Amino acid sequence: MSQPTPPRRARHLMDPDAPRPQRDHASEARNLTRVQRWVLSVLAVTTIFHLVVGLIVAAITLDDPRPGAQVGLCLIAGAFGVIAVAAALAIHGRRPLSAWLLVGLIPSAVGIYLVSR
Repeated sequence: MSQPTPPRRARHLMDPDAPRPQRDHASEARNLTRVQRWVLSVLAVTTIFHLVVGLIVAAITLDDPRPGAQVGLCLIAGAFGVIAVAAALAIHGRRPLSAWLLVGLIPSAVGIYLVSR
């Protein structure tokens, strides 16, 4: 006689011969922290750069500016740009004083160029 075949075990049930691997909670916490830092830094930088662009647009659209008012607004925008980059570096745990701070001056330089032509 033939042997009866054992019933086939459903795949969604636990198999005692092959337990699930243990979760690494420390690794999951590190990954979550990394994502939270990136989200926070992107949010901070984009929010501050919106302010920077608004200051530059305000400098360009001044009706009757006093001497130096447009350049002054662009310089204030540059200061906020540097603050945005420093905030992103600080959020990631890096030194805020870095050559990356020059990136914050780019919108200010563009604004001064647009105002002076």
